[in-house]
Formats: sequence, C-alpha cells, structure tokens
Amino acid sequence: MIASVRGVVTATGPDHAVVEVGGVGLAVQCAPGTLADLRVGQPARLATSLVVREDSLTLYGFADDDAKQLFELLQTASGVGPRLAQAVLAVHTPDAVRKAVSNADIAALTRVPGIGKKGAERLVLELRDRIGPVPVGADGVAGVTTGAWPDQVRQALVGLGWTAGQADQAVAAVAESVDGEVPPVPVLLKQAIRLLGRTR
Repeated sequence: MIASVRGVVTATGPDHAVVEVGGVGLAVQCAPGTLADLRVGQPARLATSLVVREDSLTLYGFADDDAKQLFELLQTASGVGPRLAQAVLAVHTPDAVRKAVSNADIAALTRVPGIGKKGAERLVLELRDRIGPVPVGADGVAGVTTGAWPDQVRQALVGLGWTAGQADQAVAAVAESVDGEVPPVPVLLKQAIRLLGRTR
C-alpha cells in the first residue's frame, strides 16, 4: 500500500500530476482542487490511495489524509468506485460530505455528476453511521472561498501549461459569468479551460 508520496512535481494534467520520488515518476490521479495547489518544479506531499484492478494499478492523490480516508470510506458503499468517490470530493469538501450524509441532504449529494437520487439515498443509508463527526459550521463545496478561487484557478491553469497572461484573461472572463453564489473551483476551472481551448 502506498500511503503517501513526497517529491518534486514534474508535470500536471487536467486530472493527474506526476511526482518524482527517488528517480521514479509516479502518475497520481487528483481532483482539480488538489491540482490547483501543485506547482511544476516544486516539492509536494500527497496522501495517496492505491486502487488495484486486474488490468491496472491506479494511484489517487489528496491534499491531506482526511480526504484520503473519506475517499476510501465512500468506496465501501454499494455502487461507488474510485472515480465516483473522487468526483464527490471534487465537488464537496470532506466536512461538507459528512454533513450531507449525516443530514440526509440528497440535494447536495446529487450535485455530484454520476450520483442520482437513489444513489444518494444509498450513500446515506450505508454510510450515515460510519461517516464520522460533523464539525460545527461544516458547509460549502471544495475550494469555494469567494476571495480565493481566482488565484486557485489561475495557478491551476499556469500549472497546466498556459501563460500567466492567458490564465488572467480566462479568470477575468469566468469572473464576469459568476453571479451570486460562487460555483465549486473544479467547475470554474473547467469553464476557464473551455474558454482557453477556443483560443489555443
């Protein structure tokens, strides 16, 4: 079991990063919010979970051990595989997931692509007693801090290979489309990538 990796980030993509550990480049699947904090050429530490299949070994990476533990717990529910578990943590923070499951907040859970009403109800039924304590004030979704998202999206775009100028233009365009409640950082990042894809 590879519980964590620490090394220099040598590359990033839309859904993964490559971390060089002891001369070996490890491809780690990460949610956009985690990728936004990584910089090519800089050291990083990721909590990791190794998923073994007959035809593949896939390493999933997280900003901290709490997110990793919740990722593994989510997979104990019927019908939840690693990709869906990662999607949950791409949309919601670990605390928000605990709150949604504890309070049977079906609407919050169905915000995750791939989870319908029945799937959300199954998550609540199977995980409610094992999800852990819900911290006071736990709410929101992954990376949603009104003042922080432009910087997170800008840094993620630069990490993905766009120039600082291109990233600034995309962030400005996305900011103009935000009206009222700020969407999750992964959603904002996808919007920015879509905009830049037209001009690349």
